[in-house]
Amino acid sequence: MFMQAQAAQYVGNKLFEVVEGRCEAPGADEVRLKVGYVGICGTDMHIYHGVMDQRVKPPQVVGHEMSGVVDAVGENVKDYTVGERVVVRPLDYCGDCPACNEDHSHICHNLKFMGIDTVGAFQSYWNVKARTLHKLPENVSLKQGALIEPLAVACHDISRARLKAGEKAVILGGGPIGQLVAQVALGIGAEVMISEPSPERRAFAEKTGALAVNPIEQDLKAAVEDWTRGKGADVVFEVSGVQPAVDAMTEIAAVRGRICMVAIHSQKPQLDLFKFFWRELELVGARVYEAQDFEQAIDMVASGKIDLVPFISKVAQLNDIGSAFASMDGNPSGMKALVACGAED
Repeated sequence: MFMQAQAAQYVGNKLFEVVEGRCEAPGADEVRLKVGYVGICGTDMHIYHGVMDQRVKPPQVVGHEMSGVVDAVGENVKDYTVGERVVVRPLDYCGDCPACNEDHSHICHNLKFMGIDTVGAFQSYWNVKARTLHKLPENVSLKQGALIEPLAVACHDISRARLKAGEKAVILGGGPIGQLVAQVALGIGAEVMISEPSPERRAFAEKTGALAVNPIEQDLKAAVEDWTRGKGADVVFEVSGVQPAVDAMTEIAAVRGRICMVAIHSQKPQLDLFKFFWRELELVGARVYEAQDFEQAIDMVASGKIDLVPFISKVAQLNDIGSAFASMDGNPSGMKALVACGAED
C-alpha cells in the first residue's frame, strides 16, 4: 500500500531536499505513524554541519525527537490502535548482546539510533517497531510530545546521578539538555544552579526557576561555596562538552559528591583524578534513556510539574525545514525548533 507523502532528505552542506515520500503498510511488528512534530537537537545540528556524513550517509531522512498519531498497525501489534497519539523512543537494539541480556538495551552493543543510523522522522509517515512507542495522555499536546525525547534524556541523567529532593545540583552548560536537566531536578524538589556564559540562556534558566552564574565573569567555585555554605554541590552535571567545565566539576563537588557526565566530548578531556581520591567523588556516565525515563518524562509533563511550551522557539513546516535549522544555527536564545510534518491534535 502506497500513499502520497513528503519526506525531507538531508543531502549535505546544510541542505535539505523535500521529495515525495512513501506511505507503506507496516510490517507484522510495526506501526505506521502519521508524524506530527519533529524537534531539532544538537546531534541534528552536527548532521546539518556535515560532521556526521560518514555515519548518516546522505541523502537520508533524519530526525528522532518526534510525536505522531498511529495510522496503521501490523498484524502482531496488540497494544496500539489507530488514532492513538504517541512518541518514539528511537533506539533499535539487537536484544541478544551482553548489554541487552542484562536489561540494558539502551546501551546495546549493536545499537542503531533511529534517525541517525537508520531512516528518521522528518517525513509525513514513518514505520517503526511497536516496541519503541509510548502513549501520550490527552493533556499533552503533539508539540509538547516532540520534546519528550530530550526530556527523557534529562530524566535518565537525574536517575543516574541519584539526585534527591533537597540536594543542590550544579549544571555546567545551559543549552536545551542542561535546561531540561534543571527542570527535572526542580520537579523532584532539588535546588539548581546553572553555569552558562550566554546571557540569553542564563535569563531562560532564571525565568524557569534556577539560579544562573556566568563562569567567564564570576568565580564559579566561590559562587558554589557561597550557595552551599562551603559544602560544595551534591551533584554536578557536565553538559557543556568543554575542558573548562571538566576542570570545574571536580572543584565544585562536595565530599562524596556525584558527577554525572552527560556531554559528548569531541576530544579526550583531561581529568583531575586526585580530586576523586581526596574527596571520594563518584563519576557516572549517562547515555540516552530507558523506557522508564520516557514514562517519567510524560508523567512530569502531564502532571504539570514541567512546562515544555517555553522551550519551543520556532515551528516550521516540513517543506520549510531549512529555515528551522537555520534559526537554530549559532542562536543562543533558541531552545527547540519544531518541524510540523502533518498530524495535529
